Amino acid sequence: MAATSFRSQIARNKRNSLFLVLIVLWILIALGASIGFVLTGDLTGIVGMTVVALVLGILMTAGSWFSGDQLVLRASQARRVDEATAPQLTNVVREMSLAAGVPMPAVYVIEDTAPNAFATGRDPQHASIAITTGLLQKLDREELQGVIGHELSHVRNYDIRFTLLVGVLVGSIALIADMYLRIGFWTGFGGRGRRSSGSSDSGGLGLVVLVISIVLAILAPIAARLVQLAVSRQREYLADASAVELTRNPVGLENALVKIAADQEPLEVANRATQHMYVVNPMKKLSDRGMGLFSTHPPILDRVNRLRAMYGQPALDAQQVAALRGLE
Repeated sequence: MAATSFRSQIARNKRNSLFLVLIVLWILIALGASIGFVLTGDLTGIVGMTVVALVLGILMTAGSWFSGDQLVLRASQARRVDEATAPQLTNVVREMSLAAGVPMPAVYVIEDTAPNAFATGRDPQHASIAITTGLLQKLDREELQGVIGHELSHVRNYDIRFTLLVGVLVGSIALIADMYLRIGFWTGFGGRGRRSSGSSDSGGLGLVVLVISIVLAILAPIAARLVQLAVSRQREYLADASAVELTRNPVGLENALVKIAADQEPLEVANRATQHMYVVNPMKKLSDRGMGLFSTHPPILDRVNRLRAMYGQPALDAQQVAALRGLE
């Protein structure tokens, strides 16, 4: 039963994530095409601006590809450790790496009493995992295995690359939209209406496309950000299910999630740019408020109940949910 459950979850969440990324890509293409038509009024402009949008995304991806992980680690004030300085942690990471069939990532520790962890990098050969000292102090070995299994699942499933790609696409959309609106308001959006004045049909079409392009430029970054957050939530479900596959123990991760979410100490180094990377959102508490469209993680209670279903346990009842919420 458990095997069927986690494998079906993995397959479903992979399909959902791919679909969401395709939505972001189409938003980028639609924005570039509409801007190209407004600026030039012909097919060449549409194709040219679409290519510009895609090239910008590629260039931004290249920059993040080679330096994004180190920037995140430095911003998180993480220091690298090894077998000599953190023997138990590196032992667990090595154990889970073997189970996942991936090279052992570089291991970092963040000096913070709030329990949490994240993985970063571009692929399993260039991955890093960072764990707070609070996580090491407050979780037992079984729970630590669950968290490390979750983070190595992000590595094995290429979530670290996947989220990098989506983040760069979303950033490209926001950058292009902002540039278009700023330049357009100063230049009359390329004088599209004046160029089309020779034909009422052409002028009418140009006006329609102009309005569409402005609406897209305003709404596209918001829509793309919502899709990015939905991708992040889907990958968390996927990593939970994959962690169970690695540890064969959903209870360890279940208990770890509850402990981390219920902890009252703030994670000082976390911010809105990095919150989506952590195993539990460091800026949310243990409640179902995370169901909002702008949440980076699924609700902890939902994640816990999915894990409980994997080993035939019923979902938490109202009294148990109230007790967990009382830990806030």
